[in-house]
Amino acid sequence: MGCVFSLPEDRLVSFDRPQTTRDTSFIDKMKKTGKNIVVFYGSQTGTAEEFANRLAKDAHRYGMKGMSADPEEYDMSELSRLPEIENSIAIFCMATYGEGDPTDNAQDFYDWLHEGDADFTGVKYTVFALGNKTYEHYNAMGKYVDQRLSELGAQRIFDLGMGDDDGNLEEDFVSWREQFWPAVCEHFGVEATGEESSIRQYELKVHSDVNMNKVYTGELGRLKSFESQKPPFDSKNPFLAPVTVNRKLNKAGDRHLMHLELDITGSRIRYESGDHVAVYPINDSVIVSRIGDLLGVDLDTVISLNNLDEESNKKHPFPCPTTYRTALTHYLDITNPPRTNVLYELAQYASEPKEQENMRRMASSSAEGKALYQSWVLDSCRNILAVLEDLPSLRPPIDHLCELLPRLQARYYSIASSSKVHPNSIHICAVVVEYETKTGRVNKGVATNWLKNKTPTDNGHKATVPMYIRKSQFRLPFKSTNPVIMIGPGTGIAPFMGFVQERGWLKEQGKEVGETVLYYGCRYKNEDFLYQEELEEFEKTGVLTELNVAFSRDQTEKVYVQHLLKKNKEAVWRLVHTDNAHIYICGDARNMARDVQNAFYEIAEELGGLSSAQAVDYIKKLMTKGRYSQDVWS
Repeated sequence: MGCVFSLPEDRLVSFDRPQTTRDTSFIDKMKKTGKNIVVFYGSQTGTAEEFANRLAKDAHRYGMKGMSADPEEYDMSELSRLPEIENSIAIFCMATYGEGDPTDNAQDFYDWLHEGDADFTGVKYTVFALGNKTYEHYNAMGKYVDQRLSELGAQRIFDLGMGDDDGNLEEDFVSWREQFWPAVCEHFGVEATGEESSIRQYELKVHSDVNMNKVYTGELGRLKSFESQKPPFDSKNPFLAPVTVNRKLNKAGDRHLMHLELDITGSRIRYESGDHVAVYPINDSVIVSRIGDLLGVDLDTVISLNNLDEESNKKHPFPCPTTYRTALTHYLDITNPPRTNVLYELAQYASEPKEQENMRRMASSSAEGKALYQSWVLDSCRNILAVLEDLPSLRPPIDHLCELLPRLQARYYSIASSSKVHPNSIHICAVVVEYETKTGRVNKGVATNWLKNKTPTDNGHKATVPMYIRKSQFRLPFKSTNPVIMIGPGTGIAPFMGFVQERGWLKEQGKEVGETVLYYGCRYKNEDFLYQEELEEFEKTGVLTELNVAFSRDQTEKVYVQHLLKKNKEAVWRLVHTDNAHIYICGDARNMARDVQNAFYEIAEELGGLSSAQAVDYIKKLMTKGRYSQDVWS
C-alpha cells in the first residue's frame, strides 16, 4: 500500500449587499498593507490553503507583497475593484470536493459567480486547481472559476494549473509555480530580487507565568469549549460524543474492521442517511514525545506563535497560547510526508552540508530533485519524525517546525445508521490503517488507530470523540416507491446500512417501498463479511429484496461486485431503464467505482441496444438527474 498524502474538506449569503465593516474589504486591507497580490483558496482538507500561503509568501522574492484570503471572510464582489491597485493579481487555489462540488468555504463565492454578472474588466488572475483524477468531476471547481472569470471580462495572465492528488499533487504545484512566477515578472516587467532566504511568518513568545486556564488544550475555537459545550456544533465547535459501542466486525484475518456508535443525545445534532460524520483525531503520543526528545525540548513549555503581519486575519497558525505537546498532539499534522517547502525552509538547520544540499535539492524543480523527493519522501512514506531520525544533523528550532507543519485535519466517515431508527446515535464503520514502509517502519493511520482505542468506559471516564456533521448529496429517493441499487464493497457498506434501516422503517410506517437491492463484496465469507447477521435478517424480513455478495478470494478466480452486476444484467437493466431505479456507489474510487461504471456502460450498451458513446451518455444523464450517486474516496 502506498502512503496516503491527503484525506479522503450551509449557509447562503448574498454578496450584493454593501458590507461596510472594514474586515470584509480585502481591497482596503491590501491598500492599507501595501499588498498587490491576493491568493484566495477553496480548501476542504487544508491543502489549497497551504498552497495559497506558499504563493503569498513567494511574492516577496519578486519585490511584491502577497496575502492569502478565505473567500468566506471577504466581500468577493470587490474583486472588480482590484485594478485600483497597481500591478495587482488575484490567484485562486481551488480544490474540488465530493462530486465536483465547491469546498464549504467557497460555496458562497461559487453561487455568487454562478448567478452574478459582475464586470471584471482589468482584473488579472490565474487559477491552480486541486483535484484527483480518479474522480468523475476532475478539478471541476478550478476549471469553472478559471472559465467564469474570463467570461466576466477578467484577464487570465497564466494558464490554469491542474493538480492531481492521485499522482503527485506537490510536484504538479511546484512545476506550475516555477513557470508562473517568471510569467508574472515578464508581465509586469519586474525581476526577481534573488532573495531565496526563508522569512518567518510568526514570532515565538514563551509564557513563563501564564494562568493555565487561558491555555488551549486541544479546543478548535472557543477556549474551554470542550468543558462547557454549547450548540450549534460545527467544524469550529465540535461536539464531544461519548462512544457507546466499539466492536470488531471481522471474524478473522489480519485486518481490524470496526463498528463504533457515538451518542449525540442532547446535542441538537440532526443528520440524515448518507451524511458524513467528521471527527477530529489526535496524534500518537509516542511520536510526539520522540520529536521532543530528538529536538531536546520540554514539550510542556507554554508558547504563542504570533503573526508578524499585524493586519493578517490569521493571528496564530493554531490556537494559542498552548504547549508544544498540545500543538503536536492536537493541531499539527506530523504523520503525512512533509511537502517540499517544509524541507526547503528546514534545510538551513542541517549542520551537515550534504544533508542540507539534499534537502534543498528535493525542494527544487530539477528532474533529479523531484525524483529524489518522490523516492526518499513519498515512496518511502517518511513523516517528519522519520526525516529527523534519518538526517541526524537536522535539528531545527521546534517553533519554526511548528510554524511550517500543516494543520491536523478532521477525518470524514460515511454514517452507517439512519436517524429515523437511531435519532441519538451515529454509527461509523472503518478499517484500521497500518502498513510497513520501505524503511521498515510501521505507519499507522492517525484517526483509525485513535478510534480503535476508544473503549466505551475507560477507568470510569467516558471515551469521547470531537465530531460534527457534514451534509451530503447522497440521499435516498424522495419517493419511497423508487427502487434502489446499492453497490458498496468493504467499508463502502457504511451508508447502505443507514439506507436499509431507513427503508425498513418506511415499511413499518406502512409506506409502499420499492425494490431494495444490495451488491456487497468482501474477501472471504467466513472472515470479513461485515454486518452479515443484520443483512441476512433484512433479507429474511423482505426489507432487502436482494442481497448479492461477491467473495473475492473464496475461489481461484477473483469475483467482484461488477461481475455480479453483469451476471444479473437483465434484472439490473429492468430496474434502471423501466422502473426508474436510483443507483448508489460507495467505496474505493480508484478501481471499484470505475469498474462498476464500466459495467453499467456495458449493460446499457448490450441490453439497451446502444452504441458505446450512447451508453456513456445514458449513464451520464442518470448522474445529471441525480439517479447515479457516488460517495467514494481514494
